[in-house]
Amino acid sequence: MQTQLKKTLFLLTSVSFLLVYACSPLFAASEKDMEGWGIEDDYNQLYDPKELDKLKGIVVKFKKVQPLSGMSKATALILDEGGDKIVVHICPVWFATAKDTGIKRGDKVKIKGSWAEINGEDVFMASKIKKGEHYQFKVRLTKDGTPFWTMSEEQLAYERSQE
Repeated sequence: MQTQLKKTLFLLTSVSFLLVYACSPLFAASEKDMEGWGIEDDYNQLYDPKELDKLKGIVVKFKKVQPLSGMSKATALILDEGGDKIVVHICPVWFATAKDTGIKRGDKVKIKGSWAEINGEDVFMASKIKKGEHYQFKVRLTKDGTPFWTMSEEQLAYERSQE
């Protein structure tokens, strides 16, 4: 009986070790990707949910930008708001690409978010992009600015079910 228990414990320990070893690159990549995009990081501190603003215009193009030094790239768009071209930061590229947003060049959109000055340039940090009456792409909670990319899978599923 005791031999069987030792074998079982050895097997469980071995499997646990292998799982941790096999999954550690995933956790390391996850932490590396979040660098600069965490809820307490400098970039997210620029988003002010108390100073929400709305824009509307036509999407000129999408591009990838690096919001602050050391951050991974962001998906951004250029919005033509009646002749003024505005850079709109949406989210990290690893969270959603231009294609993932469901929005394309030429679309008329309404964008809710917050203004920020980054590297001497005024940019708009989006929380929600609406296209037409029935489509929206949300990346932050409107009430407090919590980025969707910092949420657990359960929280994110709940928020997406509320759209």
